[in-house]
Amino acid sequence: MKRRSLLAASLLPSAAVWPLAGLAQDILKSGMTIKYVVPFPPGGLTDVMARIVAQKLGEAWRTSVIVENKAGGNAQIGAEQVAKGPSDGSQLLAITLAHAANVSLFPDAPYSFVRDLRPVALMAGSPMLIVVPTGSPIKTFRNLVDTAKARQLNAGSSGNGTPPHLTMALFNELNKSQMTHIPYRGGAPSITDLIGGQLDVIFSNFPESIAQVRGGKLRALAICSPARHGQLPDVPTTAEAGMPGLQVENWTACMVQARTPDAIVERYSREIIKIMFSPEVEERAKAQGFVANPKGSEDFGRFLTDEIARWGRIIKTANITAS
Repeated sequence: MKRRSLLAASLLPSAAVWPLAGLAQDILKSGMTIKYVVPFPPGGLTDVMARIVAQKLGEAWRTSVIVENKAGGNAQIGAEQVAKGPSDGSQLLAITLAHAANVSLFPDAPYSFVRDLRPVALMAGSPMLIVVPTGSPIKTFRNLVDTAKARQLNAGSSGNGTPPHLTMALFNELNKSQMTHIPYRGGAPSITDLIGGQLDVIFSNFPESIAQVRGGKLRALAICSPARHGQLPDVPTTAEAGMPGLQVENWTACMVQARTPDAIVERYSREIIKIMFSPEVEERAKAQGFVANPKGSEDFGRFLTDEIARWGRIIKTANITAS
């Protein structure tokens, strides 16, 4: 009942929205092609989630929603395209925690993430999973905490400034330890080296390590989320394991060009929330390691502001650079 009430409240228009509804309908006409720009390669968790939403959005509005992968530049090439593109609602941008971090990592970017883009909706989050090789003497999260203080550990990541790197930096701050960061070009090679024993630990994106945990090649010590994950019910949360401050989700969301009319942003926001609350999409998201947690444009905007500030502080404190 509570979930249905939340959905109803999220879809209930205010009086101020009604006069704008016609404008949004006129601009987002049936048959207009919408481009959903994903600034990452095909097949990743952001791409998968974008394709699910794009399909449902196209079905609901009886229009073509095309996913365009525009990878490169630490996810900035695709973001710049939308930031400098049309403001008619014809382009959506998929973003993640990486974009919140990029605000601090790339202060001289050729566009302003804060000024040139505006929030539409937060869709889901995928918690970070702390993993070690199954043969590691580190058996529990408490072991990791103590060992990281006692000796130097090597922690791999999918690259400088990526969510695994940022999560490691937050762990170091909370634990007052100094793990050595080993950046890779992507999550897969770092997982391969972890299994091979060249690394001690990875604060991993959930989808990148779950198969290896299930296959017995990696041991999951804790999950960086408020609640245990349905796919790994026996793995404790970081709060249960003694570090409540280590909560990190690599979330996925979407934005549009900053001058896009309020009515269009509102229409997108409501439709995407509706899509994410559907049982079918919740199950499809769960199968990819996501937990559906949709927020509309205003709530997502506040969340995004907090994330930019949070990771900006960590990046500054840990002296993290993009290279």
